[in-house]
Amino acid sequence: MDKCNLHTILRLPTGIFYSPGVKTNVLFFQRGTTEKGNTETVWVYDLRTNMPSFGKRTPLTRQHFEAFEQSYGEDSNGGSPRIDQGEEGRFRRFSRDFIKDRGENLDISWLRDENLQSADDLPEPEEIAAAIMEKLQVAMTEMQALSALLEE
Repeated sequence: MDKCNLHTILRLPTGIFYSPGVKTNVLFFQRGTTEKGNTETVWVYDLRTNMPSFGKRTPLTRQHFEAFEQSYGEDSNGGSPRIDQGEEGRFRRFSRDFIKDRGENLDISWLRDENLQSADDLPEPEEIAAAIMEKLQVAMTEMQALSALLEE
């Protein structure tokens, strides 16, 4: 971000290029005019949060990118006028200082994922711990059975 002007990040839906759970971002940047301080602000478009699971039944199509293209603007170098859509929108602007304060972490998200459970809806910690212990005990029993088979 010092040598180049990183002007836009497009957060793509998870798992579209590799396997489920793999996050992909597209970075739009150009060589800077100086050796330092070329990125002042970064625009982030979130095409990941609250999107369907893409695959054979739900393919990712050009139509999914239309709102991003409109928000991005005509200038391929990111110089078109843009509007920060706020905490409820998909397109936001973040300062270089904000990114620096995050330890240079570019995985910026702000939309509430409607697919995640609310902390208010979670079971009590004791119940979660008991469920984990039960699964671990089943796993240990299966591992012991596998070890016995391998010894034969």
